[in-house]
Amino acid sequence: MDKKILVVDDALFMRAMLKKVLNEAGFDQVIEAVDGEEADLVYEKEKPDLVLMDISMPKLNGIEALKRIKKRDPEALVIMCSAVGQEAMIIEAMDAGAYEFIVKPFKPEQIIRSIKAALGITEVE
Repeated sequence: MDKKILVVDDALFMRAMLKKVLNEAGFDQVIEAVDGEEADLVYEKEKPDLVLMDISMPKLNGIEALKRIKKRDPEALVIMCSAVGQEAMIIEAMDAGAYEFIVKPFKPEQIIRSIKAALGITEVE
């Protein structure tokens, strides 16, 4: 599929797993960032169609990175993922403009379903 997806997570295994899941679902343009600070820079340079971002990261957490990205691009599609299922964080992420909040651990099909919904992809391409 001709969509660029930015995966942001400080855990290498999580980025690798998400990249594999996305590739298997037909998304072959997957770029990565290791923290919120890098995500902000990569977003500006690459202009991805969607961002899949963890919340708990060093340097700049996912919510702060989300706020920076949305300030620059109010139309940005950002799906937040985190093992931290605290209601306050979910509310803060949604208030900051997240498209959706997915709690880890998640099933690969849950991620793909959310990404396709966000991008408006209804049929298999």
